[in-house]
Amino acid sequence: MMTPLFRIVLVIVCVGTFAVLISKIRKSKVSIEEAVFWILLSLMFVIFALFPVVPDTLAALLGIYSTANFLFLFIIFILLIKMFGMSMQIGILEEKIKSLVQELALRDKAERDKEFASETQKEERT
Repeated sequence: MMTPLFRIVLVIVCVGTFAVLISKIRKSKVSIEEAVFWILLSLMFVIFALFPVVPDTLAALLGIYSTANFLFLFIIFILLIKMFGMSMQIGILEEKIKSLVQELALRDKAERDKEFASETQKEERT
């Protein structure tokens, strides 16, 4: 069972998260797509705080004795999923960067080869 203090802290933290996210979105420091995840997570915790029966029931169904332990386990699980998704995105971006660097290097080499070829042609003419 969640204590009233824990529920109040949970709501305050969620409201603070909303405020920070809105501020960051307005300043273009975070994308809307990224903010949606955090907003939905905060909404879920507000629901848990306003309706403590939901996490109590979920904890009981999973065999977790303490609702607070369930919430911490839930947070860890969600963050691991988020981290896995971000890791996949980083891998994709690294491949794109590698491809772009290789393409740029090939273009630079082609330009240098053209310059070298034109310089040698000028030298041969003179």
